[in-house]
Amino acid sequence: MSTTTPAQPDIAPASPAVSVPAPAPAAIVPPAVPPSAPRRSRPPTRDGRITGQPAFVLHSYPHKETSLIVDVFTREYGRIALVAKGAKRPHSQLRGVLQTFQPLQAGWTGKSELRILTGAEWVGGMLPLEKTALLCGFYLNELLVKLLARDDPHPVLFDHYVATLNQLAHNEPPPIVLRKFERALLKETGVAADLTRCTGTRQAVDAGQVYVVDPERGPRPARAADAWPKITGKTLLDMEREDYLDVATQAQSKLLMRFLLAHQLGGATLNTRQILIDLMQL
Repeated sequence: MSTTTPAQPDIAPASPAVSVPAPAPAAIVPPAVPPSAPRRSRPPTRDGRITGQPAFVLHSYPHKETSLIVDVFTREYGRIALVAKGAKRPHSQLRGVLQTFQPLQAGWTGKSELRILTGAEWVGGMLPLEKTALLCGFYLNELLVKLLARDDPHPVLFDHYVATLNQLAHNEPPPIVLRKFERALLKETGVAADLTRCTGTRQAVDAGQVYVVDPERGPRPARAADAWPKITGKTLLDMEREDYLDVATQAQSKLLMRFLLAHQLGGATLNTRQILIDLMQL
């Protein structure tokens, strides 16, 4: 699996050596530079053409008479939209390749928001999703489509997505698998608070106390008038550790994640989640 290396800051050349011994001059300390978020680098491109990029199809829809617009999640380039020319034709090689939950090596060209797919090849190595696992997979894809900005790379989240599909395919408990992915998605998009510390006071969360989680700030002690989900400190600590063995933690984390995701979605509905709720109460 390919990795990328962040660009290094320019380094000033060293001063020439001094031939005559002399007291070392006082060091000049450069002014402090305020910290900034690290910039994610991308692989170099040649003439705007990308090849061999790990990718998954999230969603596709018709474009003109014979083509598709395909929303794909790539490892180094994030979520992008590609025009798959001729993909709807009966004998197109792309018809059987551009399927959800199949690991692909994709290539494209162009620099606009809508790029042109130049090739896609099935990689293999993953079990297919079936029954409830298949519905869970569509739920993951809908979350990514609605919560990830285009052209924003998230390689760690991509790897987590691959691991989650594998866990679902191997029949690991969907409620636990989904909670872990939901939490990872909020973390990687920068909107997940530290669940081990109270907002404002920064005091450690007490496993025996009851809290609410402000979607913009984080946990604080619950008040009688709070309409937000009330969550025990133990559940918050369990979620931070990704420990969902406790039945109470499973139930409370489901309510909390539903609340936090609804806030981030800004009122947008998740069709697949409603189906899952109706079928399994996830």
